[in-house]
Amino acid sequence: MSDLDASLRFWRDICGFAVLYDRPEEGFACIERDGARIMLDRRGATRDWVAAPLEHPFGRGMNLEIAVVAVQPLLAACAAAGWPLFLAAEEKSYRAGDTAVRVRQFIVQDPDGYLVRFSQRLAG
Repeated sequence: MSDLDASLRFWRDICGFAVLYDRPEEGFACIERDGARIMLDRRGATRDWVAAPLEHPFGRGMNLEIAVVAVQPLLAACAAAGWPLFLAAEEKSYRAGDTAVRVRQFIVQDPDGYLVRFSQRLAG
């Protein structure tokens, strides 16, 4: 992550994560929402957990799925903040083993370009 304040504005203020604990002097915060925890750690602050050179957007080729009870409040928060959606809200079925899972989902990018998929499980 490159800017703790920008990341907290996205993760906390828009996406509704709570700061469990932080070390602002180190550019670090541990955040949580509905059991999903994310550690925000500014590059170059104390130690870097980097496997290869970083270029923006970070996290190419992966997306984080975060299960939520309802996506609508998150969609409303993104709209109110003027935060663009990477993938508009949709309902989709996925095969999971021998069953199908239906979800309502959308994807946004955090300030560093990581793709975040918020997913609400639907009946049927």
